[in-house]
Amino acid sequence: MAKIAIIGNQSSGKSTIATNLGKKTNSSDIVTYESKKNNDVITTIDPVGYPKSIKPLIVAIELSDIILICIPPEGPDSFTGECIVLLDLLKHDRGIFVLTKADTSYDYAQEQLKNKIKQIIKDTSLNNWEFINVSSETHEGMNELRDLISSLNKKVEIENRKLDEKEPRVIIDQCFNVTGIGCVALGIVKQGQIKLKDKLNVYPINKNVELRSIQVHDVNEQEASTGNRVGLALKNIQAKEIERGFILSKKENVSSEFSLNFYTSKFTKSVCIGDVLHVFNKLQTSPVRVKGIKVNGSEQNSLSPGSECILDITAEKEIAFTKSDMFILSNLDEKQRIVGVGQVV
Repeated sequence: MAKIAIIGNQSSGKSTIATNLGKKTNSSDIVTYESKKNNDVITTIDPVGYPKSIKPLIVAIELSDIILICIPPEGPDSFTGECIVLLDLLKHDRGIFVLTKADTSYDYAQEQLKNKIKQIIKDTSLNNWEFINVSSETHEGMNELRDLISSLNKKVEIENRKLDEKEPRVIIDQCFNVTGIGCVALGIVKQGQIKLKDKLNVYPINKNVELRSIQVHDVNEQEASTGNRVGLALKNIQAKEIERGFILSKKENVSSEFSLNFYTSKFTKSVCIGDVLHVFNKLQTSPVRVKGIKVNGSEQNSLSPGSECILDITAEKEIAFTKSDMFILSNLDEKQRIVGVGQVV
């Protein structure tokens, strides 16, 4: 069950390739596509609200295991750079660079573009990503792209089976009422296994619910495992109580104040006490204010790009988290919006 985020600027041809990878199932600031062949299911997520908003990009990445960065013959732009910066900070090592519109370019130009990108990603976590030339019009390269996705997904499946042993954790990305059923939540099992009649809590509101039914790709199941995209009928809660990003699990930490082991991007502006930024944890988001900066134990008023520190922030609302979660900070007023990433101390 491959889950793919297909990202890049709006003129990269990514949306056309997404339609070639599956049939549209849901549409909002992200559009999802699904294809099924035998027992293999590919879910492709296209963050159509990006680059106007950074949020759909982060949502797509958090819901996916494999990333496709689409780059047209004109080459990478500032938004391609923003995607690369974020993925490198997250140490994302499973992805493919898709050089699109191959039918409109010469082989020599495609090779030059490939070499240019290799220079950009040198010394990043993306350094070992594969490259492929694809035409969204003639479909040249699509079969090879599917083969690469399948190869990467085999590695994902091995990792997911190890995560099955952990406590269950489901990230919710949609919730609505269905007549005769009640509250239905759609999301991804990020770790562990869930079973029919399981009793879990919805965080950060800490409300107990029961799993009335489980669907995996529209098929009723008795259980679901790590990596499954699920539809869950929930008992004891209404859809209006649940927001995108809420988490189903047995136990989460919940707070609005955080001290992070924080790493800033080399391309951001300095971070200062009092700055108002946005924090993202999985699909949760909130405005935050910088309350403190410590470098090697000493209080600082600001933090330079490419630095490491202990960063104290206060959010406008409570956020559910575990200590392994990677928090992303963004400055929505800057052209390069990714500030950095950190984990709770």
